Amino acid sequence: MQPRIPRQQVGEQPAGPRPDDDARLSAELAAVVTGARRRALRDGDRQIDTAHLLHSLLEHDPQARAVFGEGPGLARLLGYLVQRSIGYGLRWQGSVEDSGAVPVVTAADGLSPLAAGAMEYARERAAARGDGAALGTDLLAGLVVDRQARAVEVLDRAGIDSAQILARVERPPADSR
Repeated sequence: MQPRIPRQQVGEQPAGPRPDDDARLSAELAAVVTGARRRALRDGDRQIDTAHLLHSLLEHDPQARAVFGEGPGLARLLGYLVQRSIGYGLRWQGSVEDSGAVPVVTAADGLSPLAAGAMEYARERAAARGDGAALGTDLLAGLVVDRQARAVEVLDRAGIDSAQILARVERPPADSR
């Protein structure tokens, strides 16, 4: 029996900068990108897409997960994300996630154009806030801002309104007023 997870040889490693090596990412967000890369490899996908990032973000970042609250919505969402590797999402295999709404970013090796755009959005949010490193909630905002993103499609299937998620991320915490 062959292993489910394909092994990469040294020569198969992607060339160029890796998105999780960026100094503008928090350590937590770098771990999210690393987890998404492993998930994409395991799923046999050519690139990390926004659904990979969302799944890894929910696994690694308690603040981003808290935006969804507790209850059946989060459980349903995690269920869809887990199912991706066993059937749901197979139609995405071998295709590039690109809505055409954002310019194609070629410098982010290994990321779909929408995932690269979400990462850049996260960095811009952090810079606007005066932070040197993007956080998980910054990435969550970037994942839901484009309605064509696979992450938004998964949210829709789970019955979660991506506009509400974006509003919750954008709303300042009650104790900062």
